[in-house]
Amino acid sequence: MHKLRHTLFPVFFFAIVFADGQSFDSLSNAIDSIVFDAIGAEAFPGCVIYASQGDSVFFLKSYGYHTYDSLRRVAVNDIYDLASVTKVVGGTLAMMKLYEESKFNLDDPIGDYIDKIGRKVGRVTFREALAHQGGLYPWIPYHQESRRKNGKFRKKTVTNEVDEDYSFALTDSLYLHSDFYSRIKKMIRKSKVSEEKEYRYSGLFFYLIPELVENLTDTSYQDYLNAHFYDPLEAETLSFNPLDKFSLSQIVPTEIDTFFRMEPIHGKVHDEGAIMMKGISGNAGLFSNASDLARVFHMLINEGKMDTLQLLKPQTIQLFTTTQYPNNDNRRGLGFDKPLLAYDSIRSSVAKDASYKSYGHTGYTGTLSWADPESELIFIFLSNRVYPSRTYRSLYQLNVRPTIHQLFYDYLKTNFTEKSDPVGKVK
Repeated sequence: MHKLRHTLFPVFFFAIVFADGQSFDSLSNAIDSIVFDAIGAEAFPGCVIYASQGDSVFFLKSYGYHTYDSLRRVAVNDIYDLASVTKVVGGTLAMMKLYEESKFNLDDPIGDYIDKIGRKVGRVTFREALAHQGGLYPWIPYHQESRRKNGKFRKKTVTNEVDEDYSFALTDSLYLHSDFYSRIKKMIRKSKVSEEKEYRYSGLFFYLIPELVENLTDTSYQDYLNAHFYDPLEAETLSFNPLDKFSLSQIVPTEIDTFFRMEPIHGKVHDEGAIMMKGISGNAGLFSNASDLARVFHMLINEGKMDTLQLLKPQTIQLFTTTQYPNNDNRRGLGFDKPLLAYDSIRSSVAKDASYKSYGHTGYTGTLSWADPESELIFIFLSNRVYPSRTYRSLYQLNVRPTIHQLFYDYLKTNFTEKSDPVGKVK
């Protein structure tokens, strides 16, 4: 297998040298039109689009600017906040490796492995939690726990002055208490759990994964992911708290926060729960450029291999990317999202032609990563659709991502059915 490192040439280089001229030009022009219309409708100020089939990267292009002030153009190697894509390239990857190491059984209750999580939450099994079938509450605004009704900060939550116990900077003037995670667990423990086992999307379990990893391996969640996945894949930008490694200019701003941090969110995780976990969670927190994010999905559709390394077993990937509760009107795999059980052009985030074996995840900030083992198509879409505000929803209303995704399937039907020469090698 070829290494998953490749040079970040503009897509126009590929078109001139390798592509099937008119056919590729038609694809590129169609995508240009969709994206320019979306930027004009303020669906997002800019984006990066990546597509590959097997070892062939046939589309990699950036559009627009970091923000609507049009000061800094988006580059193909710019770093975006992945939001809930973290669930699959962070939390779920860790769970897959723990499963292979026989650290837990999928039908064990999570309360057997995580202390102080309560009877109701604790009886939900790993399979149910990962497939969003356990009745867990969808979302908790953890940051609200930091303030009293009068607006003042509670003890051991947040303060305006840095010291030994408040060392993690939420902003330049807000600092988080070192043990705020215990409050997060308390809120999860006290949350309502539905008695009916039906599909309900929830991120609550994914906030617990870092503790689970540390309990089972004596290794931090971040180090565990680095050692087993990101370092072998050479996915340098795929990381938490990217300002520890990269300059602010390489990172695309996310949102102008008007209700908690009260400043532009830039270089720190957008998700309020993840920032209250010091930027590191299984629910959100990862940042990446498109090419490094694609490395994970190349490894997955290549049955867990990277060069001579076997990072995951093929049967583990098949298990986690298979729908677990189709008879309960639940399309989800274990951690991974899947195509709708019955295609709906309004509700779907992916192309109509995405096979039932395909999998991936969307992110609240306007991101999407999707892999299809049948066609070997990997599609990455990175944007900051929540800039300047999460109220901007044109990305969904215009069906930008599924429409572009379908264009790639249409292109592959005419250009790669006979395994024609690749337009750019994944190196």
